[in-house]
Amino acid sequence: MAEKRVLSIQSHVVHGYVGNKCATFPLQVLGFDVDTINSVQLCNHTGYKHVKGQRMNDSELEEVFSGLVLNDLHGLYSHLLTGYIGTPEFLRKITDVVKTLKKANPKVVYFCDPVMGDNGRFYVPESFVEIYRDELIPLADIVSPNQFEAELLSGKKIVTEKDAWDVLDWFHQHGVKIAVISSTSVRGPDNLLAFLSELLPEESKPRRSTLLMPKIGSVNFTGTGDLFAALFLAHTNANSNASVALEKTVASLQAIIRNTSNRLPPVSQSGEKPGFVHRELRIVQSKKDIEDPEVLIKASAHS
Repeated sequence: MAEKRVLSIQSHVVHGYVGNKCATFPLQVLGFDVDTINSVQLCNHTGYKHVKGQRMNDSELEEVFSGLVLNDLHGLYSHLLTGYIGTPEFLRKITDVVKTLKKANPKVVYFCDPVMGDNGRFYVPESFVEIYRDELIPLADIVSPNQFEAELLSGKKIVTEKDAWDVLDWFHQHGVKIAVISSTSVRGPDNLLAFLSELLPEESKPRRSTLLMPKIGSVNFTGTGDLFAALFLAHTNANSNASVALEKTVASLQAIIRNTSNRLPPVSQSGEKPGFVHRELRIVQSKKDIEDPEVLIKASAHS
């Protein structure tokens, strides 16, 4: 079996779990070596009252990556995973990284999580949409946008299931083999519906499936999209059927959310929700749920 090694380029926080802190442990538990480049290094995620840290720029990325190339290490990677990026210049430099890795190893899988925002709100400059759409998505093998990001990239609103399939077809038309919209409000408000489309070279039509996830509690957790991407990367590598990979990904993800929810302090008499420090995902404590997820929700196939 080929060595499983991921180069993961996304954010890092000292305290808590988003970005590379979300991705590294699950990938290691599932058998991957993980090499990380931190697009930003912050004390904690941006939901906290105070946020301090640094952002890596494009020339610093080029310097670090060139060292890997000079030492002939860039051909070792089976996967490239990209998530939150801090600046448009850094994002554009990712294009060169993808092309260099694919030249060194044509079988390398580029997993692009186009982190731009959620629930109608941007986390990044709006110029990211054009860079992802025109430069990075055509290089990607797997993508995992949320509903907001999928709509931005495709230019299509998702209101119905047909809308979601049209958006996933847009990704296939741009060269993506496996496209998953990690969550949508199509079956809201108490559920999240994920859409998956896999285009195999020997088949004329994509394999489609959905998976309906009941929302757990009323508290939102940060980093779930980053965790989804890492888990789905690992499970698509281990399973020839992407629907099975989606089932296992959601099983672990929901178990981690339940484990985190179960340890939240009670809501105060004023109705104030637990602070971010209590809402950090309990990833390490959920090691068994990552190693051996109990699939409680099955994906539904669609023609």
